[in-house]
Amino acid sequence: MSTEPEAETVTSPTKTPWHSLSYRKVAACALTVAAAAPLMAGCSSSSGKDDNPLGGKKAAAGTVVVGSNNFSESTLLAYLYGETLKSKGVKVTYKLQIGTRETTYGLLKNGTVTVLPEFNGSLLSYLDKSAVPATAAETDQQIKAKLDPKLTILNDASAQDQDSLTVNAQTAAKYHLTSSSTIADLAKYGKDIVIGGSSEFQTRQQGLVGLKSDYGLVPKSYKTLDSGGPLTEAALKKNQVQAADIFTTDPTITSAKFLTLQDPKHLFGFANVVPLVNKSVGQTTVGALNSLSAKLDTPTLLKLDSEVQLDKKDPLDVARTWLKSQGLS
Repeated sequence: MSTEPEAETVTSPTKTPWHSLSYRKVAACALTVAAAAPLMAGCSSSSGKDDNPLGGKKAAAGTVVVGSNNFSESTLLAYLYGETLKSKGVKVTYKLQIGTRETTYGLLKNGTVTVLPEFNGSLLSYLDKSAVPATAAETDQQIKAKLDPKLTILNDASAQDQDSLTVNAQTAAKYHLTSSSTIADLAKYGKDIVIGGSSEFQTRQQGLVGLKSDYGLVPKSYKTLDSGGPLTEAALKKNQVQAADIFTTDPTITSAKFLTLQDPKHLFGFANVVPLVNKSVGQTTVGALNSLSAKLDTPTLLKLDSEVQLDKKDPLDVARTWLKSQGLS
């Protein structure tokens, strides 16, 4: 790994593209708070949060600074990273719930933050809006080609937080759909299905257009709601829509017994959890985070998210308990 980079000025953040996962997560979280105050814990500050996450000082020598974007899952992942590193003797500090990708990317470049949980497809979209990778490996290759030279990504986890086509329990039972069922299995019943989601989902390839071209799914109608947020979740619960665009690690999938359909053609691309790091970090950090990623899959991330957002457990405690169960701390 190279030496720590010189500091540079972080530009003021601008609006992220709509398909940036962190931006859409933040928007959904904010809307949830406005709609239902009891859900605020999923978006609130977590224990151990730095009082000034936008502080511009570079990480002290020998210290790894783990940051997160300002939504609950990013904070949970940051704790998973940081507590794993602590167990290996690495000195760790946290800068949590910083903001959107424009801000955190700048802080990584200047060394204020040195490790950040990311999602490969969303990160690539931020770096190159025209990229259309065919595989997760190709996604990572294109990211590395576009990243600032001070930065790199480590190994992907199999865990993904991405758009999906998810049905409610009534629809799953009616059409005999199971956890192994694909979007194609629902396509034959399209004339009876109302799909819900954001206005963008209705018009983009990674949405209604692709459901038709890739899977032959043409719904009875489409209901414009929000981006995987409380409006979409409520409509699916009430069977006002039978299928909807829901993030794959949304705890509502657990609480409402929704079923996410498999996407073997990768219509929704790739959104693997991946550590984005400043190259100043050492090999102990690299090895520890790669070992963590090897054990983190989507069902596990959904379970941990549910403990934080549904059961209102402290994300730091959730992270520590799971890491201990996996022999990672």
